[in-house]
Amino acid sequence: MDYVSALVPPVVMAVFFIALVRVIVKTQGGAAKAKEDAAVDAAMARAHSGGTSQGGAATDA
Repeated sequence: MDYVSALVPPVVMAVFFIALVRVIVKTQGGAAKAKEDAAVDAAMARAHSGGTSQGGAATDA
């Protein structure tokens, strides 16, 4: 029965990983989705326009 004890940990980890992925996928969106999308769009616009965020200096690296 050594094979059973060898297979249990990977199977348990796989089940928990699948459950984690399902939770992450199901919680995407929701009531705050538009607010989060707007925040990301604003940050991307600042990054593309060369603006700085939170008083940091822009570098040309």
